[in-house]
Amino acid sequence: MSDSEHARPLTEPAPGDPAVPGDPTGPTGATEPGTADGTAGTPAKPARGVYQLAGEDFSLAEAIGGWRGVIESALPGLVFVVVYVAVRELQPALIASISVAALAVLVRLVQRTPVTQAFSGILGIGIGVLWAWRTGEAQDFFAYGLWVNVAWCAGALLSVLVRWPAVGVIVSFVRGEDMSWRLDTRPAARALRRRYVWATLLWVGVFGARLAVQVPLYLQGEDAVGWLGTAKLVMGVPLFAAGLYVTWLLVRGSGSPREPSRPPLDP
Repeated sequence: MSDSEHARPLTEPAPGDPAVPGDPTGPTGATEPGTADGTAGTPAKPARGVYQLAGEDFSLAEAIGGWRGVIESALPGLVFVVVYVAVRELQPALIASISVAALAVLVRLVQRTPVTQAFSGILGIGIGVLWAWRTGEAQDFFAYGLWVNVAWCAGALLSVLVRWPAVGVIVSFVRGEDMSWRLDTRPAARALRRRYVWATLLWVGVFGARLAVQVPLYLQGEDAVGWLGTAKLVMGVPLFAAGLYVTWLLVRGSGSPREPSRPPLDP
């Protein structure tokens, strides 16, 4: 089978299949899980983060959780680095960082806007603050993030080795599809599995690149805290957004293989 045939969207209707208006698993009808419903006339909330993989269009702003979400996730770390480099004391930097994260949650509570992203941000910052406070080492503010990248890198690699590529599992989940593509022997399914494997290996590379740059800086101790914080910011949201976009390019138009339609029996 040619490459062009492998690249044909697996959700494309087979000849003779009836059209299904509003099919939620179709290429143009994906709705974000958590919306009230997918009925006509009801505007769906924009898909964010990995839910972008379920759509036919890609929005950079929504992929990174909106610009407000980016600021909320990046600002506490930036404040920590700036204050620590300025005063060379750990406690003021820790207080300033956790205060900024707590303020972001408080503002969202007052405005009655979703607080999930802000809460997840303050959780990560809180762990980093406690870690650095207990050890007295400024670089330990970033230790939790390094271990998270180790876990994701190892998990993504393991998922490929056991033939459950993580990207395929995530895409199937956000699209509300089953994972029959794992065992399907048809050429289209094999091509889909290859795309999921390559997309998962892409994330192994993303997490591995972060570790390759940041771990040596972490091991240099307090003298490299400024560089470590800068590397974390640069390789955080921007690298995540780039990886998500390439992943979307690899999996867009794909879907669970369909059974070929059968012509109706003559009466």
